[in-house]
Amino acid sequence: MTYADDAKEIPVVRLQPSKGWVSLNLRDLWIYRELLFFLTWRDIKVRYKQTILGASWAIIQPFMTMVVFSLFFGRLAQIPSDGIPYPIFSYAALVPWTFFANGLALSSNSLVGSANMIKKIYFPRLVSPIASVISVGVDFVLAFTVLIGMMLFYGIVPTVNVVWLPALLLLAFVAALGVGLWFAAMNAQFRDIRYTTPFIIQFWLFITPVAYPSSLIENDIIRTLYGLNPMTGVVEGFRWALLGTDTSPEPSILLSAVVAIVLLISGALYFRRVEKHFADVM
Repeated sequence: MTYADDAKEIPVVRLQPSKGWVSLNLRDLWIYRELLFFLTWRDIKVRYKQTILGASWAIIQPFMTMVVFSLFFGRLAQIPSDGIPYPIFSYAALVPWTFFANGLALSSNSLVGSANMIKKIYFPRLVSPIASVISVGVDFVLAFTVLIGMMLFYGIVPTVNVVWLPALLLLAFVAALGVGLWFAAMNAQFRDIRYTTPFIIQFWLFITPVAYPSSLIENDIIRTLYGLNPMTGVVEGFRWALLGTDTSPEPSILLSAVVAIVLLISGALYFRRVEKHFADVM
């Protein structure tokens, strides 16, 4: 076999700038699945590298927020909690909310954090924000373990609706990634997005029924429109599945799911649309 024959067997990949709207090219994500794994593992290690408490921050963050909410909203403001002790009422919502908020924050800065790699080698740029959101799953597992312990302490047994938790977590993942793709693409071009993101996340927290129940909203039409916030269905769904509250997310969960899917598809399309400029503007 000659050198020319060997050269014919080597696959050739031609890289050229895209024009206009392009396909998502999901096949490349599967081809680079090992890179997705290693970037996810890198994000986990970097997040807790050279920290005193390490992964304990995944528990401290939602737990201390629960303490503050319990003091100011539960005790001082006397916010109702659907017959559930307020600490676990708020913590059950903070676990999925923290997953969403951290996933959104990390994915929005993922491209800037990988700028050196993006400038030097080719890989599907979608891998970077996806890996950032997946890495937050470790934090979710740790915080969820504390939630199970609190349920045992308060003598609360999960209902049969607990089978819906994976779907609710998937909805939170889709919402975080969808918004994160929009912010990551814009952050690569407009650096003031990095300063806007924390404010948006903080504002989003208070329009999501984390510190209060959605039952406070008595108008059915407004409550249904409240489902435009995809995290409304997730938060109420977690309480409904784990704590047995009467606030079933059925009226708004479909709307929340549709909004999350629209955010994901539109975010991915926009991301791919401006992807060709990432290496030039970073």
